[in-house]
Amino acid sequence: MDLLDSHGHAMDVFDRAVHKVGISDWDSPTPCTDWDVKELVNHIVGEQLWVPDLLAGRTIAEVGDKFDGDVLNDDPIGTWTAASQAARAAWLEPGALDRTVHLSFGDTEAREYGWQMTIDLAVHGWDLATALGSDAGMGDELATALLAYIEPQLDAMQGSGIFAAPVPVPDDAEPQDRLVAALGRRP
Repeated sequence: MDLLDSHGHAMDVFDRAVHKVGISDWDSPTPCTDWDVKELVNHIVGEQLWVPDLLAGRTIAEVGDKFDGDVLNDDPIGTWTAASQAARAAWLEPGALDRTVHLSFGDTEAREYGWQMTIDLAVHGWDLATALGSDAGMGDELATALLAYIEPQLDAMQGSGIFAAPVPVPDDAEPQDRLVAALGRRP
């Protein structure tokens, strides 16, 4: 599965989960222990809001603080929908994957940034679905593609604070379970 297909599937994983959030769910805990449901959704929506600007070549300084704080306002699901559609359109622009993006830690190939965003969508989609008592439905093809991307980097990621330590799973665990366990979640 290539990057754009993986990204589209990961976006669907998160989209399905966010549309299951009920009015009483926003303060519920998630497997991502730093965030409750609202904070997790706010994080992902904020990331999507950055995509069009970053893929257009803007720097963090040029974008400024317009995506800081609560970006969900009074319509979290509507804000997600608008932000995700704009981000997806930016990724699908001709040549988008061949660009350079100016991230907080330096210039990065857009393709690398795309894989990072895809993993975040899929894994936080799993976090959100799990918090709501639902299956993320990531699918073996997407989970396997993300595992192939992330596995060579796992040792370097340890201690970075980005993900918790990997959780052991049986050798015959499903790809989705292996992926989330590799990134510190208990499937």
